[in-house]
Amino acid sequence: MASLVRSFATNWLPALVIILGLLAVWEGYVLIFDVQKWLLPSPTVIAVTMVEDAALLSRHTWITLVEILIGFGLALVSGVVLASVIALSRTLERAIYPFVIASQTIPIIVVAPLLLIWIGYGLAPKVIVVGLIAFFPIVVNMVDGLKSVDPDMVRLMRTLGASRRQIFMKLQFPSSLPFLFSGTKVAMAVSVIGAVIGEWVGSSVGLGYLMIRSKPQFLTERVFAAIVVLSAIGILLFLLVGLVERLVIPWWHTERQKRALENSV
Repeated sequence: MASLVRSFATNWLPALVIILGLLAVWEGYVLIFDVQKWLLPSPTVIAVTMVEDAALLSRHTWITLVEILIGFGLALVSGVVLASVIALSRTLERAIYPFVIASQTIPIIVVAPLLLIWIGYGLAPKVIVVGLIAFFPIVVNMVDGLKSVDPDMVRLMRTLGASRRQIFMKLQFPSSLPFLFSGTKVAMAVSVIGAVIGEWVGSSVGLGYLMIRSKPQFLTERVFAAIVVLSAIGILLFLLVGLVERLVIPWWHTERQKRALENSV
């Protein structure tokens, strides 16, 4: 218990103090200068709105969360497969990798309306937008991880008679997992942005839609409430990926802690 308290104090307390300080300044500014809530609602007003509109926010949150999870899942599967293909064949890397990079030069806000024309309204366009945004960091990080294997280890396994498939499964893929999880964390964070963009372009439900609908009505406190919920979703999903990372590659965290201790001495 004592170790958990120390860990919390070390890792989270400074950030919590800063957040509480900023909220206090925000609250004081609104009260002192009598800022109207349609212009800038105070944290207290936002909190009250979140309680009063809990049912409304929950309904839209569920749809946005489904879009995020499905789109992220598709990006993860396709990203791992494509990264593996790129890493195993230099010919395919030269043929495919430039298109992967080029896909990120097209603003997603331009692609989203086209998806509505081609696919129509519904869940599919939002899922595709999330997948397109989350896809890139997963592919790039995993490719880097697959290529970062020690060449001496590869030569050793070849000397022992290992096939290309065995080298990939027993050496390259496990070694790439820390890189994959780094890309997955980034992808999970930007998936929230992708879902909101998809809902902004065309939707009748979701937190992004709720924000768009609330702005013309000057329900700024509801817009901020939706932003708070989106931020909470992003943070919780990011932490969830971190937890899965600790369960899947505990050896990586152990090694990183050892290096941190050695550097601190």
